[in-house]
Amino acid sequence: MWETFTVLLLVAGVWLAVDTLRAREVATRAARQACSQQGLQFLDDTVHGGTMRFARDGEGVARLRRVFAFEFSDDGISRRSGSVIVLGGRVEALRLDPYREH
Repeated sequence: MWETFTVLLLVAGVWLAVDTLRAREVATRAARQACSQQGLQFLDDTVHGGTMRFARDGEGVARLRRVFAFEFSDDGISRRSGSVIVLGGRVEALRLDPYREH
């Protein structure tokens, strides 16, 4: 009995890790594209995780909602923050802190 529970727990942990990596790739791609479109520099070329919760999508299905943070620069010197919210495997929202347009 305990062996089955341990195996199921291990499988769930591996699934969560793989799913989180996929969501992180989606968030990184979205942040990079948003920065490129706005003429901003995407710093560190990555996002980092913040919160993870269950939420319902438009069809009412419970999915994991993850919030990823990243930094960008509008002038190559200052660092500004942004965030990407990924629900399931799709970008739900992307936010950039205010910056000065050139």
